[in-house]
Amino acid sequence: MQLAMIGLGRMGMNMARRLLQGGHEVVAYNRTPQKTDEIVREGAVGAYSLKEAAEKLAPPRIVWIMLPAGSAVDDHLLQLKDLLAEGDTVIDGGNTYYKDDIRRAEMLAGKGIRFMDVGVSGGIWGLEVGYCMMIGGMEDVCHDLEPVFRTLAPEGGYLYCGPTGSGHFVKMVHNGIEYGMMQAYGEGFQILEASPYAASFNYAAIARVWNQGSVIRSWLLELAEDAFAKDEKLAGIRGYVEDSGEGRWTVAQAIESGVSAPVIALSLMNRFRSKETDTFSDKVVAALRREFGGHAVVAADKK
Repeated sequence: MQLAMIGLGRMGMNMARRLLQGGHEVVAYNRTPQKTDEIVREGAVGAYSLKEAAEKLAPPRIVWIMLPAGSAVDDHLLQLKDLLAEGDTVIDGGNTYYKDDIRRAEMLAGKGIRFMDVGVSGGIWGLEVGYCMMIGGMEDVCHDLEPVFRTLAPEGGYLYCGPTGSGHFVKMVHNGIEYGMMQAYGEGFQILEASPYAASFNYAAIARVWNQGSVIRSWLLELAEDAFAKDEKLAGIRGYVEDSGEGRWTVAQAIESGVSAPVIALSLMNRFRSKETDTFSDKVVAALRREFGGHAVVAADKK
């Protein structure tokens, strides 16, 4: 299929690459032209404005945006509304708040433009192993787009979740769970580090053995093993953990729905606290975010 990829950051660039590898035609646009030039060298069709991207697509056009949540998405959609036509499709694959999806879908529907929300997980590993995708919007449009989803996802790795907003809602809760899981791993390793046996512990080896049949085995533990293998005490980074926003939305939704979610809520509060103090558990969480998502870490203060 032919589609445009708008936004060539960590996720958008690798998704464009995986689509090219799968035989799709990708028209690529990024605000900074250097990234567009980079993917053009790998086989994409370059566009240096949204107008040019729209003009290079054959109708009915498919435009996939991978942009930071918030005003950047609104700005691009307002421009695309004037550039696209009835029957065209816009897919938002970023970490968007699901209530914004509903508003934006209504705005585009006035011109007959179809809107799909796709929560995407996979981080910097998605190019190699595929992306998990949670899809919201019109079911018939999801069916039309399946060749794209099949290329991007591993086997069984995409799901139609329901009407507009449902894909990003499921992804929001996914990220809330992620917060709690990483916090539990971080606290566990901090207890090990504070123990009388800490001097004899090899944390990479502990992460590895826990992944051999134990009930807490996971990909996150594989990444923890990799992080400890690079820096056995994570001495090179501070325990400073950013929050992407989805943890906040998950906690807010729990409050709105009257659902008790203390683990996710406290893991979010701990991320706020991490910006003031430096603990070993926070180093683990920061290292895990770097390993799966390529998120920046803060270097440890030199003593």
